Amino acid sequence: MNVGELAPDFTLKDADEKEVSLGDFRGKKVVLYFYPEDDTPGCTIEAMDFTKLRDQFQKENTVVLGISKDSCESHRKFISKRSLSVLLLSDPDLTAHNLYGVWKLKKFAGKDYMGTVRSTFLIDETGKLAKIWDSVIPLAHADAVLNEIRKMK
Repeated sequence: MNVGELAPDFTLKDADEKEVSLGDFRGKKVVLYFYPEDDTPGCTIEAMDFTKLRDQFQKENTVVLGISKDSCESHRKFISKRSLSVLLLSDPDLTAHNLYGVWKLKKFAGKDYMGTVRSTFLIDETGKLAKIWDSVIPLAHADAVLNEIRKMK
């Protein structure tokens, strides 16, 4: 996928098992971030940082969506435990992961395995990809995304 292309649409369930489609947010900017697993150190940092900046994203007409392969129940527990306000979507079948190319071969401790490559996609109000971050480092990432959005004006 490349900047300027139409972002692939999908429909996934949120923590309350309500269906959410990317197309529901046309007319707003969307921060779509993929993360490996609920309530792990890096994923918690990222979710909490996006939560802390929620009001600032809203002022920029932007919604933040986090996607992992975790279940809706896992998302509910993560949201409750960490007081998150980010909308988390469940992708157990890897539908969105595959559409966005973030389910890839990874290596850890000398072993190869398939997993989620932490990635973020900024989508403009017309549904086009405005910026892509691959292999994201969670610390200060939410700030970097917000700064990029502010440059779009």
